[in-house]
Amino acid sequence: MAGVPDPFFTVRGIVVTPPDVRTWDWPQAAAEADLNTIALHGPPDDIVAFLGTERGAAYLEACAALDLEVEYELHAARDLLPRDWFNRDPTMFRMNEHGDRVPDWNLCVHSQRALDTVRERAAAYAEMLRPTTGRYFFWIDDGQPMCRCSQCRVFSDSDQALILENALLGALRQVDPRATLAHLAYLNTLSAPSKVRPQSGIFLEYAPILRRHDTPLGQRDACQDRPGAPTHGAQLDALDANLAVFGREGAQVLEYWLDVSRFSQWRRENVAELPWNVQVVADDLRTYAARGIRCVTSFAVWIDGAYVRRFGEPPIGQYGAALYGSYGTESN
Repeated sequence: MAGVPDPFFTVRGIVVTPPDVRTWDWPQAAAEADLNTIALHGPPDDIVAFLGTERGAAYLEACAALDLEVEYELHAARDLLPRDWFNRDPTMFRMNEHGDRVPDWNLCVHSQRALDTVRERAAAYAEMLRPTTGRYFFWIDDGQPMCRCSQCRVFSDSDQALILENALLGALRQVDPRATLAHLAYLNTLSAPSKVRPQSGIFLEYAPILRRHDTPLGQRDACQDRPGAPTHGAQLDALDANLAVFGREGAQVLEYWLDVSRFSQWRRENVAELPWNVQVVADDLRTYAARGIRCVTSFAVWIDGAYVRRFGEPPIGQYGAALYGSYGTESN
């Protein structure tokens, strides 16, 4: 942004899906908003398929021409360990609470064969989905439980996710020597790992999906209106605990300020105009900046051609401008 000092936030991003970029010019919108990073979200196989199309190739070309960094934020476990491999060796797959091996979600992180398989497949995906930043995002299945076998059950879901991430990092670095890998703090992995330490190169990604978005996250007593919902204070305490484990360097917030899919409860028939509140966003950014977090992105899923035709231009420019604001360093 000409004539404006360098912003505090070094990663100013957006996360969208292939259908969003098929019908709306997301690279141009991101560049005009002075964002510098755009990530595609979805299962790895879906992203690979999209990039193999003419539209996918045009998307990558546009990002390169506009100096946008390209990343891929992926719920990857089901593609890293295909479900139809269950009969090959059920011990690769998670055990449920009833003591049964099941091919539904994630994997057993104490199965050497499972870890060897996911390392090999992650390296193959890294060849096809190479981020320009060297930052990789191979998440566990979306909010789904980890293994409850005798070896795994003494580890929290956060610890099990980190065991997996530590294993994946080495494989990724065989393909991309500068690779770093995200640990996603989200739903069942929101609590910080307590028994496993991250290898150098694992960075924190914090996604507070259970927060309210009509109230700043810094309002500690706020919470969603549903039984058992954590307060904002509890979610910030979890963030601080994760920062104590992973450090602040490279730590990223993955927010939902622009996520039409979330505000629509992931049902297309519920799509309405985004409940955008720039004052809440600015307050949230101060809360994150005070903790030394300098990487910020937001889901913007279902902001596509149909959405823009129905509701007009989304507030991407206001989001970009908020990321250029001045932020203090006092703790919240």
